[in-house]
Parts: sequence; structure tokens; C-alpha cells
Amino acid sequence: MKNLYLCRHGESEYNLKGIIQGHIDTYLTPKGVVQARLAGEALKDKGIQEIYTSDLRRAYQTATIIGDILGIEPIIDMRLREMHFGDWEGKSYQEVLSNHPDLWNNWLKNPVKHPLPNQEDIEKFESRLKSFLNDIKKESVDNILVVAHGGSIQGIICLEIGIGLENLWTFRHTNTGISLIESNNGKVQLTYFNKSDHLNIMESQKPKDGIM
Repeated sequence: MKNLYLCRHGESEYNLKGIIQGHIDTYLTPKGVVQARLAGEALKDKGIQEIYTSDLRRAYQTATIIGDILGIEPIIDMRLREMHFGDWEGKSYQEVLSNHPDLWNNWLKNPVKHPLPNQEDIEKFESRLKSFLNDIKKESVDNILVVAHGGSIQGIICLEIGIGLENLWTFRHTNTGISLIESNNGKVQLTYFNKSDHLNIMESQKPKDGIM
């Protein structure tokens, strides 16, 4: 049996500001660093043998923090980059929603049929994810962690469970949300999706109303 763990990066500077990132390179916020550490602790008992990460800072930082906890040096793979969102990169979500609500909603419903202006070609996006998956399936290890982005992680899930990239945004990963795909004798299943209970400690330590 091969277990593929998928973890989205921690909160980035542009996540905090509500700005569309894609290939724009941003760092983790202090909160994102804590999220990455908590994810690393949550993955301690999974027997992870290899970590692959996108080269973009927010993912690489997350993978490095997790790798320090697990004692594993992450392997950088550019094929795990987020989708390039074309003309919308660097724009705020609020700006896009205000000026292009129909295009935005249609893209979320079906990014294959309704691509963004100058978006990365969906076939190229699919091809690079398939290429990555084909390579790691040849690995002899059983437990692999991938640290990447919402689009690339959800793309991997779509491809592995056979539902097509038109469903790319049907489901969403929170920052450091973890999913597991299990493969056994040709059978593939999404065992769990966006597991994020490791972040509960952050919620419990938030200041109470009226204190700050």
C-alpha cells in the first residue's frame, strides 16, 4: 500500500491580505509558521519517508519546518507549483469579486470551461501534475508527503480519484489542511480530506471577546 499525504502551505503574507497569489512568491506569516509546526507534529506518527515540495517560498518554508520535525530534507519539485492565475495574480479577491463576479463564479464552477484571462493552460497544468504523480508512483517508499498549494493539491486529488479538473475548486484546503490518498493493488481512495484538527490549539488560545 502507498500512502500519499497532501498538505497545503501555512498562511502566507498574501493569504492574510486577501490577494491572489498563483506564482507570486510570498513568505509565511508568523501564524503560518506556527501552523506548519503543528502540521509537522500531527504527521509524526505517519511514517513519512520522503517529502516533496513546490519551490515557491510559502510551500518550501512549510515543508522545511515539517521536515525539521520529521528529520527529512524536502525535495523541491517545480511541477507542484500553484496554477498560474494569469491577469488576476496580485489582485485582491474583493477587487475581482466586485468587477468580475460572473467570470469568477463561472471559473470556480468549472475552470476547464471558463479559464481566467491568460491563465496557465489547463492541459499543461494537468500534464505537470500527472508527470509528478507518475514519477512518485515508481518510488519504493510507502509513505510520501507532498507540501504544495490549494490548486495543485486539489488537482492531484481530482486526477487520482478520477473526477476531472473541472471539479478543481469544488472542495478547498485550509492552510496546512492534510489529506490522504491510499493506493492498494490498483485501488485508489481518498481516505480523508482537509484534516485540520491539529490547528484546534490555535483556536483555543485566541483571546476572549473584550480582552483585546
